[in-house]
Amino acid sequence: MPSGICTKKGVGGRQSSLEFIIAFVMFPDVPKNGKKETGNFPASGSLPVDQSGHFIMANAVRALSIDAIETAQSGHPGLPLGVADIATVLFRSFLKFDPNEPEWPDRDRFVLSAGHGSILLYALLHLVGYADMSLDCLKSFRKLHSQAPGHPEVRCTAGIETTTGPLGQGLATAVGMAIAEQHLASRFGETLVDHYTYVLVSDGDLMEGISHEAIALAGHLVLKKLIVLFDDNGISIDGPVSLSDSVDQCARFQACGWNVISINGHDPLRITYAIATARESGQPTLIACKTIIGYGAPKKQGTSSAHGSPLGPAEAKAAKAALGWPYAPFEIPDNIRNAWLRDGIRGIEDRKAWQERYARRDKATRDLFDRQMKGELPAELDDIISCYKKNLINIPESLSTREASGKFLDVVNPVLQEAIGGSADLTGSNKTKSKDMTVFSATHPSGRFIHYGIREHAMAAAMNGIALHRGLIPYSGTFLVFSDYCRPAIRLSALMKQRVIYVMTHDSIGLGEDGPTHQPVEQLASLRAIPNLLVMRPCDIVETAECWQIALHRMQGPSLIALSRQSLPQFRLETEEKNISARGGYVLKPATQDAQVTLISTGSEIQLAVRAQEILEAKGIATTVVSLPCWELFDTQPEIYRNFVISSATICIAIEAGSSMGWKRYTGDNGTVITLDTFGESAPYEDLYDHFHITPESIVSAAMCCLENKNERDLEKRGT
Repeated sequence: MPSGICTKKGVGGRQSSLEFIIAFVMFPDVPKNGKKETGNFPASGSLPVDQSGHFIMANAVRALSIDAIETAQSGHPGLPLGVADIATVLFRSFLKFDPNEPEWPDRDRFVLSAGHGSILLYALLHLVGYADMSLDCLKSFRKLHSQAPGHPEVRCTAGIETTTGPLGQGLATAVGMAIAEQHLASRFGETLVDHYTYVLVSDGDLMEGISHEAIALAGHLVLKKLIVLFDDNGISIDGPVSLSDSVDQCARFQACGWNVISINGHDPLRITYAIATARESGQPTLIACKTIIGYGAPKKQGTSSAHGSPLGPAEAKAAKAALGWPYAPFEIPDNIRNAWLRDGIRGIEDRKAWQERYARRDKATRDLFDRQMKGELPAELDDIISCYKKNLINIPESLSTREASGKFLDVVNPVLQEAIGGSADLTGSNKTKSKDMTVFSATHPSGRFIHYGIREHAMAAAMNGIALHRGLIPYSGTFLVFSDYCRPAIRLSALMKQRVIYVMTHDSIGLGEDGPTHQPVEQLASLRAIPNLLVMRPCDIVETAECWQIALHRMQGPSLIALSRQSLPQFRLETEEKNISARGGYVLKPATQDAQVTLISTGSEIQLAVRAQEILEAKGIATTVVSLPCWELFDTQPEIYRNFVISSATICIAIEAGSSMGWKRYTGDNGTVITLDTFGESAPYEDLYDHFHITPESIVSAAMCCLENKNERDLEKRGT
């Protein structure tokens, strides 16, 4: 083993052969003592002897990073300068990819969890030949509509596997990608699915709490094709990491069941050896790479001043001089560029070999693999759902919507083999494990249900990774109040436009005795505020099925289904071929004549609105009940439809056992809300609804009051 490499739980008996392969084959331009070698660059032409081999290639990455940040007058130079050696070894010698086929299913995944160092990734993508990342893109770094934004964005350019920036998210997302690889490999075989997930993390990533959830889960599941490269530079924004943290990260990962390797992050031979060892370890591996932040910048390297602002013209010039880079801004000599481009096409042979293996598989397997990777649903799924809805109409059933959700999954999951479910230690409560599902584990990776444990944050982020990987539809459950733990990852689901389904049960004070710590109040409003997130709160078993159908079909964003603990009556008693919940809102119970009052509600409060309607109609007040399971979908409907469902000519009253925030858009100034703007209490749920005046009687009283006020205003108008 090369000196300077410390391994823990490494692979025994293979070190000498690995060392031989690495030293003499992978790195012919690096002498066996790990120092730079003099001589000609492999491309045509020669370079100065002190800029040969690996180091000149890494310095090309550093130079482009410096130039882009200086041009933008914004960015984070410390990370790209510090980890260029690590990234260069990874991209040149290990990472399996083809810039000409960036969506090739069996490519390796690389996640830059330390997203603030985005220019590192952009420089690499440019050098290896991704067409989307031109030199002009680097020159427009951090500019409006640039394909090189401040932090990596998955839909911005090819080669970016996930959006990162919020620290820790990339690491947890990578765990999901590794789960997807391991599961799909067990189903389709390693001839079709056999790749690694690499993730580069910073000190900040590992300080975030989500990191512990993620590494514990990965260690437990033995995600052996997950390799984490830790930029261990000991510096954070405020100064030395020791100001705020003294954790032994290697020991922490080791305690979670990881293989751990510690190396000098500026030594290409040791980096190469460590990655090669990690790939054969049979465990997830942490490679702790000791680096110097801002490497090469004479005055700023090794300090926090290198982290988050441009080096400045003088320091940038001095850094290039120290690195032996005499070229003009954004200039890459042809021989260096050609060498990088040759590395970029290295994966073509792998991709062609994969295509040959794919072609040898039977047509049924190929068709299933293609359908799942494209995200298309089984052709028979909608017919199965339609038949299920008809059966519900024929045999009405009162039950909680969480139980209704479980029944739906029992019907569709046997045919929807790409669905991979889970729960944050609340499986029995969330009803997310259908009868046909077995548990995903290290020894049974073909299982389709994941016990995430009490790790809501990592669960949500891992589902993003599963969705980004392609081939699977992730869903999982917890209590709605704990959506706060999931929120950063939910926001990224929406930002990345990923089909992730969040099943959130116990959605109101209706959960009862567990009290205000578990009773969501503000959660629905806060979740509805997230752009591109569908928040659906069905009122009965039929709406629950329709909400699930909407979520499964939605390929451009996540969905959250909020479900009740308490039993609810079935209101949908007539057969509907169409999914009427897909319009977001509809008239559930029309008035007997021209309506004077419109009661608008969701979920468990629909039954209160229906009872209030009966009382009002008995008083001669024509009343319509509108079910509004999804605001976001309703708001996209044509104005004529929205005005038909919620008529401004009526008194509109909104009823929901949650925050009033946002409801005024539907009730207008003449209406009112029956909601909850305080924390709950611990008591049986029936008592709580009475205590907080969310009752049919309160609704009727509010309607009568609003009508009286309206009549008075009408009289005043006529009087004037």
